[in-house]
This record gives sequence, C-alpha cells and structure tokens, in this order.
Amino acid sequence: MADGLFGYPLRRLFWSPPVFREWSGSTALMDWLESPSAHIFKINVPGYNKENIKVQVEDGNVLHIKGEGVKEESHAKDTVWHGAERGTGKGEFSRDIELPENVKVEQIKAQVENGVLTIVVPKDATPKPSKVRNINITSRL
Repeated sequence: MADGLFGYPLRRLFWSPPVFREWSGSTALMDWLESPSAHIFKINVPGYNKENIKVQVEDGNVLHIKGEGVKEESHAKDTVWHGAERGTGKGEFSRDIELPENVKVEQIKAQVENGVLTIVVPKDATPKPSKVRNINITSRL
C-alpha cells in the first residue's frame, strides 16, 4: 500500500530510517541495531519456529520477513471463551526493511530462538564507486 500512495522512488523521502511496515496489521515488533561490522534486526516472533518464517531479499535491497501458519490449539466444544485478545486462528506477520547500500546481501544470516528472530546483515567495507560522473562540455555536439 505504501508503494501505491507514494511510489517506490519516493519511499525514502517519507520513511526515515528506511523501514516501513506492510499494511497487514503486523504485530512483529522490531529493534534495529548497528555495529561497526553489521546491521542487526531483532524481531518478536513468539510461537513461530524456523519452518513458519520466511526471510528474503527482494528488489536487490529490500529485506522481506514473513511469518505464517501458527494456529491456536483447538478447544473442546463445551469450552466457553471469555476473551480473545491474543487472536485466534492463523497468525501472520509481514515486515519489509529497505537495507542501506553498504551491505553484503549474500551473507545475511538469520536465527530464531526463544521467540526472537535475529537477522545479521554484514556491512560491506569496500568503497563504492562514486555516483558522480563529470560530463565533458564541448562547443559542438
């Protein structure tokens, strides 16, 4: 939905840091830490295991995290519900994170433990070629 409102090129202007949440009612709360060698994302995923979570890099620099398939245990027919604040049925979450340019996407690692998904995105220390290109001006084309 964010792309539909502002378009992909304008997304950086409206979200800073470059993190945005899918409009799916995501409850996957996240911390983003940066060390000298990596970006570290810690996402709350209680009740999910590695089989229920998918981590991908899309469009070259967008980290897409999706969880699905966690179902509430069934209850006997004579069970009376007095409240359902945790939600029932199939739980899903989705997060998209636009990664900085200085990362090694081929070396991303992820681990889920004790209800926390940790994703480590190593930084690339090699200098990038300059995006500035001088154009020679002549008197004739």
